[in-house]
Parts: sequence; structure tokens; C-alpha cells
Amino acid sequence: MKKKTVMSLLAVMSASMMLMSAGAFAAETEGVTEAATEISTEAESESESEAEELEDGVYSAEFDTDSGMFHANEACDGKGTLTVKDGKMTFHVSLASKNILNLFVGTAEDAQKDGAKLLEPTTDTVTYKDGATEEVYGFDIPVEEVGKEFDLALIGTKGKWYDHKVSIKNPEKLDEAESESESETATEVESETTK
Repeated sequence: MKKKTVMSLLAVMSASMMLMSAGAFAAETEGVTEAATEISTEAESESESEAEELEDGVYSAEFDTDSGMFHANEACDGKGTLTVKDGKMTFHVSLASKNILNLFVGTAEDAQKDGAKLLEPTTDTVTYKDGATEEVYGFDIPVEEVGKEFDLALIGTKGKWYDHKVSIKNPEKLDEAESESESETATEVESETTK
């Protein structure tokens, strides 16, 4: 009888220890999950605050796309100009050629609907490292948030719309002289567009 009682007692103690271990593991896992959620939330709020913290001015920023065929001109090192004014952001990018005729902030399907507001190209002159120049199309793209991927559809010379994902990243404020130079370039581009 004593042997059965000892065995039962050992079984109960063993089960208790297992439950305690499981409880400790669950608490530890919950702590890790909470920490991961907190880190994720902090990263999101930092990203949001980055967009909110951009003061009015002109910035150089990266144009990140999901396509090797759709990108900033090589003379621009993958970058364009982000202008922030009264809390609104517009990104100007010079593309590789004149093969992309229009852009649309949204999906290709929505771009083909009546009333869709298509982005018209500007004619930009880019200068390559060897000194050669070329006229290419550029676009002024409205940006809601820096660092956040968004849909940007395009139509090229073949007349077909394509869906792409893009983001504007790593803005660096240009100094006053660079900003004035960018403004002069934008004015030249605008006058070429209106011709």
C-alpha cells in the first residue's frame, strides 16, 4: 500500500512539475510575443513619424521599384527629388527613356476606368558620367508616406497597363544651393512640358 501511495505521490509531483514548466514556458512565450509586438509597433510608428517629421523643403530620395525595367535613370543613381510643401509630398523621378507614357497611382485596372487621373510625363535632360546628355521622360508622383510601398501602374508605348509596387526611401534634405538648382531644373522641365 505504501508503495502505491509513493507511486501516486510521485506521479502527482511529476505532473505538477510539468504543468509548472508549461506555465513558465507559456509566460515566457507570451513575454517574447509582447516584446516582438512592441518592437513591430515601434518600427511602424518610427516609419510614420519619419513621414510626419519631414519639414517643408527639397530632399534627395531613393526610388525603389519591383522591376529592373522600371527605374530611375542611371544618371540619377536610383534617386529622384522629393518636395515637401504644406505637408504634401511630390516625388520627381527621371526615367530611363521615353518608353513609359503615363503613370497612375493605383492599380492598372483602376487606371483604365473613366475619370482616372493619369500622371503626364515631363521631358527631362539627364547628364551621364561621360558628359553625354539625353532627353527622357520624368514624372511628378504624389506620395502619401515615405518608406511605405504603394501601387503605381504604368502604360508604355505598347499600349498595355502594368502593375508595379514602388516606394520612396531614405530622404536626405538638400542644402539651399542644391534646392535652388533642383527648382531651376523643375522650371526648365515644366516649360518643356508646356511646349
